[in-house]
Amino acid sequence: MSEWSDHQAVFSLLYDSIELTVTFGSPLDCAAFNNKPCRKIVGLSFELLLDEEKAPPSSCLVQRLISQFIESQRSLQERCTTMQHLPQMLHEVSLVVTHCRLLGEEIEFLIRWGGKFNILKTGVDNTKVKLLFSSSTALAKFEVTISLAAGYPSSPLPFTVQKHIGSLGQNEIAAVLSNIPLGANYLIRMARLIHHELLQGPPMIH
Repeated sequence: MSEWSDHQAVFSLLYDSIELTVTFGSPLDCAAFNNKPCRKIVGLSFELLLDEEKAPPSSCLVQRLISQFIESQRSLQERCTTMQHLPQMLHEVSLVVTHCRLLGEEIEFLIRWGGKFNILKTGVDNTKVKLLFSSSTALAKFEVTISLAAGYPSSPLPFTVQKHIGSLGQNEIAAVLSNIPLGANYLIRMARLIHHELLQGPPMIH
């Protein structure tokens, strides 16, 4: 939190790249919040401060996902009408921001270390991640495009496969991904399993 007064509260999120401003109205009768009069909430606004021209692609993707979440949660204002609702609202927003931040770290890991999993290139396209796999051992080269959402990693991820060399395609990748439970580090676990199951050796799930 960077500011709190009788008129508004300002919260900085994700390394100060997102600013949430909560505007307060008049006090409520017979209600208290932190031993002070509880006030109505008359406004909620988010400001995205990331400079996309200078930021790495993974950070831009994270900001887009959070922006999508904010736009999909127009009911926040309806549900958060007094100071007493602030803790729950902040918890919901912080949870999404944290998950998206961890997703960004996963993407950065794959950009730097994807070669360990036979990934030739990791690219970002809007809210999609493209993983180009290549293996001379398996005589295969294909690109997996994963569509991401702010609900990551708790919801299934749509994906497509483009074959370049070999016979590995949508069906083979889908069979491998069906064995991966949703949860933390899903992208990395997915890349690892494709590597071991189809391109290198026996499957490994962690």
